[in-house]
This record gives sequence, C-alpha cells and structure tokens, in this order.
Amino acid sequence: MESPRARRNRRARPSRRRPLVYTVLASVAVVGGTAAGTVYVKAQAHSGARPVSSAASPDAAASAASEEASVEPVAVPAVDYDGLLADALDAVAVPDDADVSVAVLDLDSGDSATYGDAAFDTASIVKVDILAALLLQAQDEDRSLTAAEKSYATAMIENSDNASASALWRAIGKAAGLDAANERFGLTGTEGGDGMLWGLTQTTAADQLALLQQVFGDGSKLSETSRKYLQGLMGQIATDQHWGVSAAADGSSWALKNGWLPRSTTGLWDINSIGRVTAADGNDYLVVALSNGNATKEKGISLVESAARAAVSVFAGESTHASASAAATTASQ
Repeated sequence: MESPRARRNRRARPSRRRPLVYTVLASVAVVGGTAAGTVYVKAQAHSGARPVSSAASPDAAASAASEEASVEPVAVPAVDYDGLLADALDAVAVPDDADVSVAVLDLDSGDSATYGDAAFDTASIVKVDILAALLLQAQDEDRSLTAAEKSYATAMIENSDNASASALWRAIGKAAGLDAANERFGLTGTEGGDGMLWGLTQTTAADQLALLQQVFGDGSKLSETSRKYLQGLMGQIATDQHWGVSAAADGSSWALKNGWLPRSTTGLWDINSIGRVTAADGNDYLVVALSNGNATKEKGISLVESAARAAVSVFAGESTHASASAAATTASQ
C-alpha cells in the first residue's frame, strides 16, 4: 500500500511533456518614429500553433484563429548624424591655424548634422541674410521691392558687390534690422556687425542652416514669391565664384553664396560658403561650410569644398546607408 509521503512526492513531481514546437506564423516589422529613435515591432504566434490549411476542420481553424499575437517592441537607436559628420571630417585636412564648422540638412528626409558651434565672421555670405531681411520688411509693408532695391539685390548676390550690400544694409536698418529679422527667422547665434561693418557679422553654422531653411524650406517667414526670388539670384552666381558648397553637387544643380575676407590683423582669410546642392543620389541638401585662419584664399576654398563634400557624404554616401542599415538589422534581431 502506497504511503501518504509517497503520494505527496508523486504529486509534487513535474509531469513530463513533449518538447514544444515554435512555429512563426508571422513576422511583421512596423516602423514608427519616436524621439529616441526608430521602433521595430515584431509579431509572433504563440508556441504550439500549427499551420492551418484550407482543408482544416472548422474547430481547428477556430482554434488557430484564436491564437493571440505577442508584440515585442525593439528600440533601434537613432542614427548619430553629428557623429558621422565628425567622422567624415576626420578625412579633411585642416591646417593648424585654421578652424572649420559645417552643417548639412537632407531636404528629403529632414535629417541634419552639425559640426562645431563656434562663431565666425560672415564675410559676404551675410548678403543672403541682408536680402532676406529686406524681403521680410517689404512683406510687412505689403509692397514689392523697388527697382533700385532689385538692382542692388542682383549685384549684391550674383556679383557679391559690396557697394550694393552697403546700400541695402542701410535700407534694412543695419545691424538692428538684421537682428530683428533673424529673431523671426529663428537664428539665435548671429549678431550684426557694428556700424557699416556688415562683413563682420558673427554667425554659426547652425544659424546659417536655419537661414537656408527660410530660403529653401517649408514653413518659412518669407513668402513663396520672396523665396523664389532669392533662390533665383543664388542660382546665377558669377562664373568666377563657382566654388564652395557647389563642389558637393552633381553637375550644375546648385544655388549658393560665398564669402571671403582677408583679416588685416592676421593676414589670414575667412572663407565661407552656403547653399543648396543636388547630390549624385538625386536628393537636395542645404550645406554650410565656415572657416577662418586660412593662409590663402585658395587654401580656404579647398578647405570648405572638402568640408562640403564630406558633409553631403554623411547622407548620400554608401557608408552611411550601410551603417544605418546594419544598426537597424542588429537591433531588430
């Protein structure tokens, strides 16, 4: 006769069952953007489910249909474009006395990257800002530019004429007018130059990218008419100024404004370039390359062109897409 202890031990032992077979009925990746990055959602059937054929019995089909899917969110880290830009710029030779800051925005995806947050002299790239401020003021006054203003604007942007820039600098109210417009444009690190020294306006790469978005992007304080006018002038730069961010373009599809200024105190050059380019991948990019401390104008041009190409490669280069794809694949496994 079985003792009470034996009966208790028998009841306490786990029953032996056949190994469970996991059959994946579905693996669905649902991608959603979040502040922390991309979330991949995978759905799997519970263990023990079996494929249901068209010949299956109603009871079997109902049983399979009642299986619940388990949702397992897998967070994929956002791509560190700032880090990728810094890596890309490691391949750019920057002279010891020179500094460079770069910003780029992919107009198709809205992704952007910035390298460096120091302030630089604008030199002649401020002429885009001057005209943008003038156009904004004209909109406020519900008027078009006068014939004289248009003549100055054309010479200022297409030929980088300094006398025309000085005339429009006075027209907008000098630094006070520029700063007021920039506050509305969302520029936070730009300050107009003293008196008539518009070329010594201080700015950052991030602010110049914000300005380019006002010219080329959506949600601008500038009207569509104002934007197209400024874009048109930036697309007709004089032939001797076909350098700078245009080096990152595929062919002649670009619009830009360059700035160059030899500093009397050091003999070194400020060389800057801002604009929109269409790259080899067919996408449009806004690109900013600021530099100072260049030994010659030519060396400064070479620096900003190399920086512009490196910036666009962050989004248009194969290595970037491969890195992003690898990160997504690893995180979704």
